[in-house]
Amino acid sequence: MPDFFDVVHTQRACRSFSDDDVPDELLAKVLDAATFAPSAENKQPWAFVVVRDPDTRGRIAELTRQVWEGGARQYEETHLDARILADVDQGTTGGFARAPVAVVVCGDAGSAFESTLPSSVFPATQNLLLAATALGLGSALTTLATAMRDELSTSLALPDTVKPMAVVFLGWPAKKLGPPKRVSYREKTHRDRYGESFWRS
Repeated sequence: MPDFFDVVHTQRACRSFSDDDVPDELLAKVLDAATFAPSAENKQPWAFVVVRDPDTRGRIAELTRQVWEGGARQYEETHLDARILADVDQGTTGGFARAPVAVVVCGDAGSAFESTLPSSVFPATQNLLLAATALGLGSALTTLATAMRDELSTSLALPDTVKPMAVVFLGWPAKKLGPPKRVSYREKTHRDRYGESFWRS
């Protein structure tokens, strides 16, 4: 198993997947890691819908594509550099549809205050992403399909209290992924007040 900090430094979005299946035993490890995230009042209000059925996976990928092509891409053209935009475009228009697994991460408003769901659900999602990376799996987090919440909920037969909040496409990477490019924490960290360097001269 790789070192924790190696996992953190190599976790990145994968938008191109091979045809190889992901065993349930590996998915169980990923999901188990997700459930050890912190949650507001320890309510653990997450719910995971693991989608293997090709038709349902295809529907989720199609909803993602529709939102992307329905305005999200046009918006991102002014925010993303050309290389990242091309990668996201490839993923949303075809790559995600080839992922053997889609995990829809939901928040259960029946077991926690709805306003606290993001602070519980997204730490669990981050654990899921890190665990996938540690096991050599590729993963991509997207919230695009949640913009069509009614359609997504219907496809998964979600009860009214269970809100889809993210989709993580999972599978084996079709190609080796390099480390993500990140701005150093030194440029993002302040001491005591904004604008004061964390580092003492």
